[in-house]
Amino acid sequence: MQVPATFAYERADSVPHAIALLERYGPDARIVAGGHSLIPMMKLRLAQPEALIDINGLAGELGRVAIEREGEGEELAIGALVRHAELLDSTAATDLFPIFRDAERVIADPIVRNRGTVGGSLCQADPSEDLAAVFAALGATAVIQGPGGVRTVPIREFHRGPYETAVEPNELLIQLRVPVRPGTGSAYEKVERRVGDWPVAAAGAVLTVEDGVITSAGIGLTAVGAEGFHAPEAEELLTGRPPGAEAFAEAGRVAAEHCEPHADQRGPADYKRHLAAELTRRALTTAAGRI
Repeated sequence: MQVPATFAYERADSVPHAIALLERYGPDARIVAGGHSLIPMMKLRLAQPEALIDINGLAGELGRVAIEREGEGEELAIGALVRHAELLDSTAATDLFPIFRDAERVIADPIVRNRGTVGGSLCQADPSEDLAAVFAALGATAVIQGPGGVRTVPIREFHRGPYETAVEPNELLIQLRVPVRPGTGSAYEKVERRVGDWPVAAAGAVLTVEDGVITSAGIGLTAVGAEGFHAPEAEELLTGRPPGAEAFAEAGRVAAEHCEPHADQRGPADYKRHLAAELTRRALTTAAGRI
């Protein structure tokens, strides 16, 4: 049987308490909520934290999904402790952004979705993470709290590399914020070897159209080596053009050209690059149809 190394266990009763515990135990402490990524790594001893800080009791602070006024507009606020199943069930989120429904339906299985959290998925920073591409396409902002207070980081700058994020050892991701714009449609397309698997490749698209012209385009990509999980060159190509099959196919080609997929057990690099183009085209087409 695989058994983790010895560790201390603390249960936080508030966000400030969790941050104080992170400071007490130092960089070898880890936050645990759903634990679906961390616990298997601990069993294999790929991760050997000195302390686990359990934040499951903070749902009142970190477990909300709500539309909030921000300046002259609105934002969808998603707490880091929101479970995948809760996000899937949230009409406040999925009616505004169907991309959440598309993605959450193909993340793992119901058991994992019932316990796994949005924040945990993003902080794991797996190069094949579904929600990383979703939030990149949406142009979300990560809200991080630490001893010095609260700061924000654009989600496209949140992931610094495989399994590395902008969250410092004594900080906690507390929320994701997504701007709400009228005239917006969104979609997520994924190819997987079997139901609930990590993607071979996946693409998310968010389009805002005004007077028949694309005023804002967001394209998220995962499992294909896209820097920051997005495709800025393809987004720029679409902005200012009318939505249509030709523009979407061209955007797919441009997105694929700027990916750096690696061959692995899920497929060769050329196949993944082909999927990046095709899934981008499909996601854009579906997103435009949902506006």
